Amino acid sequence: MKNFVILLITLCSLFLFTCKKDELSERFKLLTGPVWMSDSLLADGVDASAPGGVLEKFKGEAKFNKDGTGVFGIYSGTWEFAYNETEIVIHSDSLLIPAVTTNIAELTSTSLKITTAFPEKLNPGHFIKIRMTFKSK
Repeated sequence: MKNFVILLITLCSLFLFTCKKDELSERFKLLTGPVWMSDSLLADGVDASAPGGVLEKFKGEAKFNKDGTGVFGIYSGTWEFAYNETEIVIHSDSLLIPAVTTNIAELTSTSLKITTAFPEKLNPGHFIKIRMTFKSK
């Protein structure tokens, strides 16, 4: 009888653990579902997607893969949610800093809006306010 109870508890625990692992959050599904196309790339309120702009290399497609990898304009790297899925942290060896943490201002099936602050290379101590908006492709 004792072995049966231990076996039953083990099986129930295993069942609950695998069920939770298979469940994906709604925000995860919204982010990883579409390919996102840049719509507006602003730095300090000004379009920064033109040639020579600080966000020029983020122009184009962004794809957040379910395995945590992704493509962000010309960059590739990894991504993860942070702060209860209200932030996205992007890691890429191609960026000037090891990771960029963005705040999710909006995430729907058709719209992704993120904001962040990025250190200005020519003016130490100053941060550029970034706002990127994407539409699903």
